[in-house]
Parts: sequence; structure tokens; C-alpha cells
Amino acid sequence: MKLKGKTALITGAAQGIGAGIARLFAAEGAVVFICDLLADPGAATASEIEKAGGKAYFQSLNVTDEASWIAALEAVVKTSGRLDILVNNAGINIREPIEEMKVENFDKMLAVNVKGPFIGIKHAIPVMRGGGGGSIINMSSICGLVGHKFTTEAYTITKGALTLMTKTVGVRYAKDNIRCNSIHPSTVYTPLVEEMFKDPEKKAQRFGEIPLGRLATAEDVASAALYLASEEASFLNGVALPVDGGLTAY
Repeated sequence: MKLKGKTALITGAAQGIGAGIARLFAAEGAVVFICDLLADPGAATASEIEKAGGKAYFQSLNVTDEASWIAALEAVVKTSGRLDILVNNAGINIREPIEEMKVENFDKMLAVNVKGPFIGIKHAIPVMRGGGGGSIINMSSICGLVGHKFTTEAYTITKGALTLMTKTVGVRYAKDNIRCNSIHPSTVYTPLVEEMFKDPEKKAQRFGEIPLGRLATAEDVASAALYLASEEASFLNGVALPVDGGLTAY
């Protein structure tokens, strides 16, 4: 097991990509804390992991609120005694182009996609340092690497900020054996994307831009997160890892 004896906190983990990461981490031996505002789906995911033989807890977390972060990390330490892995997966995308974007919606995106990881990292670092180190994984996007003509400006701004936050944290806290890396998926096949693909033009756009000719899956992203969390990636720090079928290789 690649994560035996490790404890992981994963945000936005009640469903979707975050839940996929939680399932895989638990299967690889980690104690996982499923952190989300969605209590019922979060508890259901934790229960599913427990029934499969893993160890999981649901913890309510509002990533935009510092007090909520402090409470969540206190719960992790009280229950598990340590924190080895932080996955900042929670994120939102309000699909309004810059000329139409309401300032309050831009602020909301900044709060979830940038402020949330910032606060989480701020309070996770001392806990990780006390345990001898750790791995921080930030869920960015191809939009944190390149301008993407099918994605709005606000989302690109938030993911670009997360990319450089990752590198800065990786450089500064390497001395504490804390690694910080980011994952950059292209479009991931989810129920929301399936709904979007009812528009044939949008479906053709997304498939047409990927050299491998398929979309990323939640499992593709979870496998990348597992690698970055594991000792196999012990010399990877400040890396922006595309999970994009070659899209950013153009």
C-alpha cells in the first residue's frame, strides 16, 4: 500500500473528483478526511469507503472560512494525530466571460479557488512540520498553464494564481520536508460535463483539442494525486503536472 500510515485531508471530497481521490487514497492505506459543505453526500462517501475496508471520516468544511479550516484541522489531529497529505480539490467555475462577469461572482470564485487553498496551506504547514513533513496537492487546471479559448477569464485567473502559489510554497517549505505540487486536468468526464455535451458543438470542441482523443476521467486525476502523495514522488516539488492527454503539448 502506497499510503499506509498516512492521513489525508481532501476538500470538495463529497462527490466527483474529490470522492474518487478519497476512495483511491483509502484503498492505498490512508486515513481520509472527506471535507465538504455537502454533509449527506460526504457522509455517504465516507460510509462507502468504510464498507470497502478503508478508514474515512466526514468533516464539514467551508474552505473560504478560516475558523472552519482551524476546526477541521483540529478534528484531524484529535482523531489521527497527524496530517501527511492535503489535497485542495474544492473549486467552482461561474461561466461568465469577462465582459459579463459580475464582480460578486468573481469574488466568489477567488474565495473558493484561491483563498480556500491559501488558508488551508497556512494552517496545514505547522501540523505537517510537526509530523516531519508532508505533501500538498493543489487541483489547478490546464487553465492554470495556458489560455484556453473555451474557458472564461475568471477561472483562468484563479487557476493561474493557484499554480504559482504551489511553486512558492514548494520552494519555501521544502526545508521542512513539505512538498507542494499541482495537478492540471483537461476536461474531466463528469455528470455536469455530460450535460454540457448535449450541445454537439461543445462536445466536438472538447474532444477535438485532446491528442489522445478522449476526456480525462476522475480515475486519471486520482491516480496522479496518488503518485504525488506517495513516496514515489518524494523528489517532485513545485511541479505542475498536466493530466490532459497532451493538450498543453501543442
